[in-house]
Amino acid sequence: MKLSIVAELVYTFADATQIIACLEASHTADQTILSESLDVQPPNQLLRDKSQSGDRRIRASMSGQTTIRYEAVVENNLRQLLPLSGRQHVWSELPNEVLPFLLPSRFCPSDKFMRFAGREFVASGDGAARMMAILEWINRNVDYVSGVSNAETTAERTFVDRAGVCRDFAHLGITFARALGIPARAVSAYALDLDPPDFHAVFEVYLDNAWWLIDPTRLAPIEGIVRIGSGRDASDIAFLTSDKQCQVLSQTINVKAAL
Repeated sequence: MKLSIVAELVYTFADATQIIACLEASHTADQTILSESLDVQPPNQLLRDKSQSGDRRIRASMSGQTTIRYEAVVENNLRQLLPLSGRQHVWSELPNEVLPFLLPSRFCPSDKFMRFAGREFVASGDGAARMMAILEWINRNVDYVSGVSNAETTAERTFVDRAGVCRDFAHLGITFARALGIPARAVSAYALDLDPPDFHAVFEVYLDNAWWLIDPTRLAPIEGIVRIGSGRDASDIAFLTSDKQCQVLSQTINVKAAL
């Protein structure tokens, strides 16, 4: 599937503010960036970073009213769904770079859910079957409701409230997976068919020597998702992080199928 993306963010920075922005599509094997542009007005000196996993970020010092506009056409021609069967690795088999995604993190306290996850999901079968059981549990037990959670909400709180938005669904899925010893990481994304249009949070699990993309909300087709950044949880994948407070004047996200 070929997708056209337009994202425009307008901010006001009262003072000179250091920012890290993660808006550009990630360079991964299952999505091809056919064209793209990143424009900052007024013009600014940008420092660009690229991680081992293909994620890209910009760093800059910004002040006053600033508009950041990203446009891209991305083709997801190799995107695969989580298979019905997939082996869960023992930890000694995992690549070194995958190991951090086994551990509890700020929003995903997986160590607190080991007993629950073991009782609820282990009997489901192999690694892929366990993930299917996790997704089914979330779908049955958690409602998609705006306003229930905030930027400080953890998976533990979502487990109690049984409601949240995409970020909360992803954190809960990650937490359950890690509690079973399955590496899982949070992913920020652009997504087709979201209503209203916005940035989307999903997650990936590592099974059978590969990362598999999952949307626990079931709001967007997997082939309609474009990865932006990945990390331990939402604290690693924010689209903009600043060292001082700033004001969002407007945010427009548009994702549609491209010819």
